[in-house]
This record gives sequence, structure tokens and C-alpha cells, in this order.
Amino acid sequence: MRWFETRGPVYPEDNYVVARAEELADFVDRLEKGRYIVLFAPRQTGKTTFFRNALDALEGKRNGYFPVQLNFERYVDVSLSDFYNYLYDDLCIKIENVYEKQGSKPSEDITYFLDNAEITDHVTMGEFFNQLGGLLEKQRFVMIIDEFDATPPSALRGFLHSLRQIYLSGKDRCPYSVGIVGVKNIPQLNYDRSISPFNIQDEFKLPNFTLEQVQELLFQYTDEVGQPFVPEVVASIHKQTAGQPVLVNRFAQILTEEMDIPKSEPITMDHFTNAHVKLLRERNTNIDHLITNVRRDRRFETLLMKIASYDESVEFSLYNELVSELATYGVIAEGADGRCEIVNPIYHYCIMQAFKPAVNGLEQDYLPEDTHDGFQDYLTPDGHIQMEALLDNFRDFIARVGFKILQVLETPQEYVGQHLLFAYLSQFVQIVGGTMYLEVQTGRGRLDILILHNHQKYIVETKIWGGDTRYQAGKAQLAAYVSSEKAVEGYYVVFDHRKAPEPLVETDTFEGLTIRSYVIPVLQELPSSVQPQS
Repeated sequence: MRWFETRGPVYPEDNYVVARAEELADFVDRLEKGRYIVLFAPRQTGKTTFFRNALDALEGKRNGYFPVQLNFERYVDVSLSDFYNYLYDDLCIKIENVYEKQGSKPSEDITYFLDNAEITDHVTMGEFFNQLGGLLEKQRFVMIIDEFDATPPSALRGFLHSLRQIYLSGKDRCPYSVGIVGVKNIPQLNYDRSISPFNIQDEFKLPNFTLEQVQELLFQYTDEVGQPFVPEVVASIHKQTAGQPVLVNRFAQILTEEMDIPKSEPITMDHFTNAHVKLLRERNTNIDHLITNVRRDRRFETLLMKIASYDESVEFSLYNELVSELATYGVIAEGADGRCEIVNPIYHYCIMQAFKPAVNGLEQDYLPEDTHDGFQDYLTPDGHIQMEALLDNFRDFIARVGFKILQVLETPQEYVGQHLLFAYLSQFVQIVGGTMYLEVQTGRGRLDILILHNHQKYIVETKIWGGDTRYQAGKAQLAAYVSSEKAVEGYYVVFDHRKAPEPLVETDTFEGLTIRSYVIPVLQELPSSVQPQS
């Protein structure tokens, strides 16, 4: 039986695989047209598997193509001379492997050439390819270079110049077509801060899985094993991951291998919820990469929180260094309107956890002095959450601690309210045995917190004050979302950072749905009575 893979390339004989037929056909068509293609995408998006399949498809056409796939990862930090020596060795090995795969042997001329040629720099590399092209007997040499980011800086400029010169030399060139694959794009590879020598590139984007492709992947399992996924589970996996390949496969892995669900039973939303909690709490390579990357620069927190908190978000511009880096890491993407969006709710949740102080120093103030049983006080006798009372207490907590919120370490003041609400609800959910995750509708401007407890769903949306018009519109948006989630109540928490904000609590009804709204003032500066002495 096949399995879902999360640790590297996938193979159809061993793993459930998304065919990506349209994307594959598009890429192969570009190779056949002789394009020099670049694809730079975050790690663990299926690039290596995709390009291996593309070369197999090209080779399968049997129409005169000679495809070779290289990997530059082992070249990182080597000297210029070693880079070209290793490149020569790898090219010889790969060329011999292609002949072996084709069931043939290289001609005596090619064997002699490979035994006696050398590559010592970018000039001799160009000569090598020129001579190779003359010996391939009408076969078009196609080269895919994976992990291109590992190219030593000392070699990068000359290497790209040689490829450009080859591309401009005519249709009978060798390589006929090239694919460059990596994480960072060419302008981000700091070879000498001059204009890129590789301005002949054809950019190719490898998107995340669509909903239909997630269905294709999961239904392969159902066809083999007979265990169906409830349609809502498939939709929820796509919604939470936005089709990120490793996260999709990890969800499926947990559900089909680690939860011991009887194969005679369908995989339901209850199962999905448990798998979701496990995924959010575990350490895995994809999430570790995400957290490592967003912690590289403290400015990322302010930018990401602005994206998440404001309707107008941030313009998506690769000329902005921070935006460019976060896009490279796969944390944000460009929305339909040209603004930045966090790519999926799982990443958003992990980002919130990463930036949330382990201890904010205010935990002892969460509850009023007359509390009897801690957070358990906010459960009804039959075990349901008294969400209104819980959020009333959060409002009162913000008022109780006053200027202390400005003393929470390593937290931008503008977003301290949202961080505290997230921490407050996280602690509550952990104590009462519920689960909590995020639903980011557009990847920005609103943070929807979903709490599941005792088979009930509670929805809390939080924003930063952006004016009365947006405040009122937010209520209607939340009501529509509450309806789509088949809940009956929604809670709307807006943090007001104006100089003279007015606290507000109100309840509205939208077509039978109740929306309780809070406008909570947040101090912007310490009172003069507690200003530090000079």
C-alpha cells in the first residue's frame, strides 16, 4: 500500500502523488521551445519532484531530447576551481546515466570527449557545452539545476554570463533549454550588486495545490483503502493549508497512519480537529523552517502583524526588502488586489505563537480577585463556555492592568492587545480542555479565532480600529462568517489605539445571528506619574 510522504521527493509507485498535469504540460512546452526558465519557490513545495517528472515526460517523448538534472547543493562554500571540477564530474556521470536509462551507449567520440575534456571556469564551461552539442547527433541537451542558491558567489556571475551567451548563440545551442530552481531569486543572490546578467529568463511559478488537487491526492487513498474522507474534511484541509504540499500530506499522514481510525469508518470533522491540534502542537521541518525564518529579523513581526491587522495591509512589492524576504520564505504572498497576505491559517497561528512572549508578566491579572475556580468559572454546569462572560473579563483585565500592557517585553505596542487576547484565550482553552485555531479569511485584516469545546464552536474575530465605517462593516462580515460556519453567535473584539478612545460593548442581531462587539481602548504611552526618572 502506498503512503503520504512529507520528507522528500515522492514516487508514484510508493506514494500518493498529485499529477499536476496542467503545470507539467506548461513547463515541458517551454522546454521544447528552448526557454531558459527560472523557478524560485520556498522549500518543501514539491519542486524537486516536479522537475524530475518534467524531465521524465520530456524523455518519454522520444523526440530528440537529452535531459539531465543536476543538484548544486553540495557545491555550497567550495572554491571557484572546485565548483567547476565538481560540475564537470557531475555532468559526465549524468550524461552516462541518461544513456544507460535510454538503453544505449555513448558513441566513441562522446566517450573520448568526456574522458579528455575539462571545465576550469565559465569560459571552458561554454566550450564544453559547445563541443558536446556537436556530438549529440541531433539530440537537444536540456539541463535542470536544482538548489541553484548553493552556487558559490565567486562562480555565480561568470556562470550566468556563460548561460546567457549560449542562449543568444542561436537555436542549435547547447544546452538547448535550461531550468534553474532554487529558493532565492537571481536578484537576491548577491553576486556583485550589478544588473543581472541573466535577463533572458522565463519565469515559471509552481503554485500550491488547488482544492481539486487536494481531492485528487486524498481520493487516491480512498480508492486503494476504501476509507472515505467526509467532503468537509477535504475542504478544511485545503482551507487551513492553502494547498501547501507538505502540510496537506502531513494532515493526511496523521489522519490515515497515526490516529488509528478504523478503516471501516469515514474520516470526519472530529478526526480533522484532532489531527489539526496535533499538527499545530508538533515540531516538523516545515514549521521549523517557517519559525526560524520569521525570527531572523524583529522587523518581520511588525510587518506581519500589520498585514494581519489592517484591511489595507501592505503593498506587495519585491523591491521592499522585508516583503521580498518573507515571500522568499513562503510566509506571505500577493493577494488579488496587490496587497500582502499571510499564505495560510496554520502559518498565521504558528507566527502568533512564535511572537507571543512565553511569559507576558500579566498572567496573574487575567482573573478578578473574587474568582472561585479560575477559568473553570467560565463554564456552565453542563460544560459549555460562557463566552460573553469570558470576554467581558478580558475587557476588564485590560482596564485593570492599565499601563502595564506597555511593559510586556518584545511586543510592539500597536499589537499588544491582540497578543494578549491570543495568550488569554490560549491559556483558557488549555485549562478547560478545548482546542483553538485560526481561520484567516483573506490572509489579512482580520484574525478569526475558532474555539471548539464540548462539541460547540465559538468564533472570536479581532481587529485594530480603522474607523466607524470599517467597524460596522466588520460586524456584517463576521455575521456572514458565523453563518457559513453554522454557528449562532460571534464575538468581535476591536482594539482602539486612538488618543482618546471610548470603550464600547454592544450586541447586534443579523438575520437571527447574534454579534457581540467590544471596542477596547489600549494605552499608547505611560502616564506621567509612572514615567521613568531621567
